[in-house]
Amino acid sequence: MAAYLMSIDSNHMLEVGLEGLYGQSVPGKQEINPGGVLVGTDFISDNQVPQVDFATIHLYPEQRLASASERDQAVFADKWVEVHIQDSNTILNKPNIMCEFGKSSNSSGCSIEKRDSCFGSLCDAIYPSASNRGSCAGGLFWQVLAQGMDGFSDGYEVILEQSPSTASVIAHQPRRMAALI
Repeated sequence: MAAYLMSIDSNHMLEVGLEGLYGQSVPGKQEINPGGVLVGTDFISDNQVPQVDFATIHLYPEQRLASASERDQAVFADKWVEVHIQDSNTILNKPNIMCEFGKSSNSSGCSIEKRDSCFGSLCDAIYPSASNRGSCAGGLFWQVLAQGMDGFSDGYEVILEQSPSTASVIAHQPRRMAALI
């Protein structure tokens, strides 16, 4: 499919759009998956398709590790990002964008401060890779909604007018990234 898509439109980049779960292409990598589960996708082999231009990962620790403590979820998130950046650098030799990440406002005990901390930590994980010309060069959290779009709310949305501190955290990252150019 990737070859076909690129044959009809080579002016756009192509990515797989998966969470980044590991399969059996690299023995031992499945252990990085939450609970070691195999789900039928494989971060390495799916992104080794020549026509795939860049890799992506998604990160929602409270979904994948629902019964884990916030600390364990944060440790998982740090490891998840680190391993995927390393594999994108050394195995795939392709850029990696962290997309679809965040902390649900529907999570037990969630607060704006905790969400801001999550966004900030993940942006902080991207920056060293980008600043050292590593594979991870950006992040796209899920999702910004305008005031009045509550019908699209899924708990992961950010409505900037309702959480100015989150808007500030989010605005900081593009300024840092632009300074690298």
